[in-house]
Amino acid sequence: MDVSFRSIALTLCGLTVLLLAGALLSLVTRTTPHDLWASLRSEEIQFAIKLSLLTSLSSTALCVVVAVPTAYVLTHKRFWGRSIINVILQLPLALPPVVAGMALLVLFGATDFGRGLADLGIRFVFTTQGIILAQFFVIVPFMYRIMKTTFQGINPRYEHVAQTLGCTDFEVFRRVTMPMARNGLIAGAIIAWCRALGEFGAALMLAGATRMRTETLPTALYLNMTSGNLPLAVAAATILIGIAFVALIIFERAAGTSRVF
Repeated sequence: MDVSFRSIALTLCGLTVLLLAGALLSLVTRTTPHDLWASLRSEEIQFAIKLSLLTSLSSTALCVVVAVPTAYVLTHKRFWGRSIINVILQLPLALPPVVAGMALLVLFGATDFGRGLADLGIRFVFTTQGIILAQFFVIVPFMYRIMKTTFQGINPRYEHVAQTLGCTDFEVFRRVTMPMARNGLIAGAIIAWCRALGEFGAALMLAGATRMRTETLPTALYLNMTSGNLPLAVAAATILIGIAFVALIIFERAAGTSRVF
């Protein structure tokens, strides 16, 4: 019985791997190395790479700054409404990115709040800042969820001992909790960054798809695919696959020594 189950599990695993790898390889090998290199040297793809790195790194940094202390507070403090806050923070996980982008577009483009910010020069609609905001909206639940699980996996006795030795709450957080949560932090940041790099739906709704202005790599793929420029579309897709592959290898190494996974 056990052998039969293992055989079935291995067969299903092998078929899934073949499907995923086959689909990705068929895309990567769609063009020749010469044509791919020529596409990578194009001004449009280079602009998309730079903008993608700028926005994804910015949104990930903002996500870490917000999600880490939020997850810490919600795992260490009990107060009324904590469950509702927890659900709201993870709600974007269950929403299509297009819905998230539409919600942001309405908030910052069709309300007095959004118009007031625009009058102050703070604009998110059809801007680079809008891309960063859309990415942040989508990735913050991932980072929050991973850090929440990480903090829950830390034995509270270590923090209690530090408090009995006279450490303040912030000193406990900085000297005890965060060093023990380092692997979870690294893994969460990598996952959040990969997700931000590949974000398309929410960014498209809020920032639009303007060439050489709000054109990230996913947007470049979409624009060139719809216009029939297959080499540039394949180049954008290949870069995204390559970056994701390397980043996930690093993620696996970090997660392998973490108690989160």
